[in-house]
Amino acid sequence: MTKTSVVTGAGSGVGRAIALALANQGWRVALVGRRAQALDETVKLAGADADRLFPCPCDIGDAAAVARLAEYVLAEFAEIEVLVNAAGTNAPRRTLAELSPADYHTIMNTNLNGAFYCVQAFLPPMRVRGSGTIINIVSDAGKLASPKAGPAYVMSKFGLAGLTQSINAEERGHGIRACAIFPGDIDTPLLNQRPAPPDATARARMLQPEDIAACALLCVNLPPRVIVEEMLVRPR
Repeated sequence: MTKTSVVTGAGSGVGRAIALALANQGWRVALVGRRAQALDETVKLAGADADRLFPCPCDIGDAAAVARLAEYVLAEFAEIEVLVNAAGTNAPRRTLAELSPADYHTIMNTNLNGAFYCVQAFLPPMRVRGSGTIINIVSDAGKLASPKAGPAYVMSKFGLAGLTQSINAEERGHGIRACAIFPGDIDTPLLNQRPAPPDATARARMLQPEDIAACALLCVNLPPRVIVEEMLVRPR
């Protein structure tokens, strides 16, 4: 195994936690996110593992930018074994009555289109090497619609679950597996986008980013013959 990986949304929350966990296990990680400063903060948090992290600022909602990202990462790593699509966003005004077309497109571009662009960009080298693991961080809102999530977020997450199923349906013969992780509420900065963000007491009862990182590493470290297609994770 080459132990090279790409993690989107690596500047905060779940993406950052997964990137740090991979680096701690000896993986080289391309950190993908829109804000270079946030990616640099992730590198600083890695401590002794920092030399395994490679910041790659990119707006994954831009297909051309993702194509350039793939060229850059493959020039550095040569091969990619793991892709984690962890980037996600929402909008405060998210109900059907309030959601604007601009916010709708931003949510869909980040949560679903960006994941699709990254999958298309990194699948070819996985096919060449005959193996690969793709992990999509979905949401329990991708199982059942929730008013607190809003329709655009729900639609994007249902779509991401479908993308995961499609990868498994089409790519098994190439040695590629995909896992959709469906977390419940996680204490991340995304909660600040809610119309009424939860307080510290409520956040303490939620899942933490490190919990989802542990789930992702389980999927990554399983023997090649094993695939966890879906994982539903909620606070106890």
